[in-house]
Amino acid sequence: MAVRNIVFFDLETQRSADEVGGWDNKRDMGMSLGVTYSTARGGYEIYDESRVDDLIRELQRADLVVGFNQVGFDYEVLHAYTVFDLTQLPSLDLLVVLTETLKHRLKLDSIAEATFGVSKTAEGLQAIEWFREGKMLEIAKYCCFDVKLTRMVYEFGAANGQIFYKNRFGTRLSVAVNW
Repeated sequence: MAVRNIVFFDLETQRSADEVGGWDNKRDMGMSLGVTYSTARGGYEIYDESRVDDLIRELQRADLVVGFNQVGFDYEVLHAYTVFDLTQLPSLDLLVVLTETLKHRLKLDSIAEATFGVSKTAEGLQAIEWFREGKMLEIAKYCCFDVKLTRMVYEFGAANGQIFYKNRFGTRLSVAVNW
């Protein structure tokens, strides 16, 4: 029996929304690095911009692509590199599911802190600065950790039927999930 290949995915960009004229121009942000974790492979893969076609092929071969805002952000950045409509991939965007349930957006950091007691190691604007400084290893570590957090949130929710998050007042709350 074949192992189901769930691919957890995140990417970082070369430019900010402000630098490309706003959030409607995500395709102009450019990918600095993309990271996947494949359950079939049992490990991570790091893709720089020169390997973006390999990244897109991995996503296309997945049984399910799981991310946090990958449909509204990461796929849009990648659309600059392919004619394929990535929104047609079998995808589970944890942010979309949680926003539909809660009627407001959550940050991955608020879920990680409330569910696991850990914080993200940086933020997207820091990754852009690292790109400008040529610090690709720093971007890779940061992006790998975000993929790991996304995987942990997915697995915790699947096993427990809920995840935890902190609201804007710092209160720890739970939300039921079914993924």
